[in-house]
Amino acid sequence: MEKADPAQKLYKRMRLWEFPDQYVIEPTDGSSASLLAISCVDGSMNVIDEIPLCSSLRVPQIRTIFGVIGMLKLVAGKLMDIQMFCFPVWCHEPCFIDILYDGSYLFVITERECVGSYLGYPIFKIKAMKVFPCDHSLKNSPEEQKKMESEFSHLLNVAERTNGLYFSYDVNITLSAQRLHDLGDESKLLPLWRQADPRFLWNGYMLEVLIDNKVFCFQNFQAAVGKDILDVTLLARRCTRRTGTRMWRRGADSDGFVANFVESEQIVQLNGYTASFIQVRGSIPLLWDQIVDLTYKPKFEIVRPEEAPRVVERHFLDLRKKYGNVLAVDLVNKHGGEGRLCEKFGEAMQNVSSDDIRYLHFDFHKVCGHVHFERLSILYHQIEDFLIKNRYFLLNEKGYKVEGQVGTVRTNCIDCLDRTNVTQSMIARKMLEFQLRRLGIFSAEEMIATHPNFDESFKILWANHGDDISIQYSGTPALKGDFVRFGHRTMLGIMKDGWNALMRYYLNNFCDGTKQDAMDLLQGHYIVSVSRTIAPTTQKVGIQAIASFPLAFLVILTGFFFAIISIKRVQYNIWNVLFSLMWASMSLGIAAFVRANGRTFCNRPRLHQPRR
Repeated sequence: MEKADPAQKLYKRMRLWEFPDQYVIEPTDGSSASLLAISCVDGSMNVIDEIPLCSSLRVPQIRTIFGVIGMLKLVAGKLMDIQMFCFPVWCHEPCFIDILYDGSYLFVITERECVGSYLGYPIFKIKAMKVFPCDHSLKNSPEEQKKMESEFSHLLNVAERTNGLYFSYDVNITLSAQRLHDLGDESKLLPLWRQADPRFLWNGYMLEVLIDNKVFCFQNFQAAVGKDILDVTLLARRCTRRTGTRMWRRGADSDGFVANFVESEQIVQLNGYTASFIQVRGSIPLLWDQIVDLTYKPKFEIVRPEEAPRVVERHFLDLRKKYGNVLAVDLVNKHGGEGRLCEKFGEAMQNVSSDDIRYLHFDFHKVCGHVHFERLSILYHQIEDFLIKNRYFLLNEKGYKVEGQVGTVRTNCIDCLDRTNVTQSMIARKMLEFQLRRLGIFSAEEMIATHPNFDESFKILWANHGDDISIQYSGTPALKGDFVRFGHRTMLGIMKDGWNALMRYYLNNFCDGTKQDAMDLLQGHYIVSVSRTIAPTTQKVGIQAIASFPLAFLVILTGFFFAIISIKRVQYNIWNVLFSLMWASMSLGIAAFVRANGRTFCNRPRLHQPRR
């Protein structure tokens, strides 16, 4: 597998010099390349040849970094031209772009961990990143602007703790093995950032050139089958077009881009052969919401149902263009709130169904319940012909393409997490068995389950895969993970599901609004400009100005506490009955008020309402 032209040097280790008035980034890979200086006053950049002079009044702090993720602009100023380097893709020729200066922030990688390889090249996970402010000019700014910047800086602290970021210095991991192989000779010589699929380029907004190929999950293992050593890799790529948290990014936008869209690629390498299989997941491609309101399961709201056919058509035409034939497997319930979404989805699919695009509904909970997931074999028999017909990608030991995958399975439930991961792991297992039989490793009747160590490693691979994707979207590991991990449901797994379900409730209602704002800042979905005022997003009026769930909860508990105390003192004074009723009524009244205004008491995004 070819990579970018080696002339485009990628520096894997750098030194960051923190001077009082500027940051200087110096390559430390034994190169004599120029250095990049970034002003702490306004974020302006320029190329320098040597480290600035140090003195007793100008002593720098020095730290090692492993890449620059990008620059983020929060407060608008004047427009000007700058020279910019590309990190880790370090360009020999500086490029000129337009950027707004005043309050900028530099994102760098401070810790990394090599977690495996992709097509023979190392893959790193970001263990820690740090944000450096370039906002000294704000010292003379109006108080309103300083307050505005302070609120946004708080969101960057949330973003700094983002988990699940992976990158490579050597290979473009935004493209599948098949798409990498099919690149033209000229494209293969381009820098990695020019080859990247923008859907999966997480930091594309923060820097116009590629810094870090972002994926949300990377797992791999090696296993022995007889004398053969297999290297199995599972890679997930999350689309950035409608990125967000579980309850604040549902369904599709008017262009057909869906929430929680993830491309999962399973790769097996042995004896010089490389085989790859891709499947995708994504929210139901309708305009729908499920806004948190303190209830355990908020109501589903279908927005502009008359536009459903057009949105579904846009979504599946895009999938058809990128992946070939598409089989949409819908796992949601047939009845209740999910049933209304299922019905509308099925109706819209009638307009796009063809030989290339098929729709199949499989009521996961009705067929499998909560423990009998082995009944997914019923689903497999319904899709087996599609899988066999659309095949997988295969390179022989000489690097020639033997097979090509010409279609994919698109799986969804409501969250595209728990039921979806169980289903995708089943499909991936079957396809891996097909591939191993094709390569002569397995006999006609041999299965992964007949090799205990291989089987255990495969289960763990997909269980970790599901957990990583779920943590990014919902904040907790996937439910039903014990079946994927062990092949059956366990009492401990059921107890963990209960705990994770409660944690999802807490995070969705009281934390994810702020997290969504941080994501919108980093993705460029909310851009601060001179003309944009912060008032609509930060100033609260009416009930919102006083709504605080922790305070309301404390008052309710206090009321019940005094009600109980008053009841116990009735024997000393009959008036305590009245006091007890008063305290209890106050608590019940506040509880009813909070329940009736649940959405107001939840942690909501304040920066950006996504375009529908």
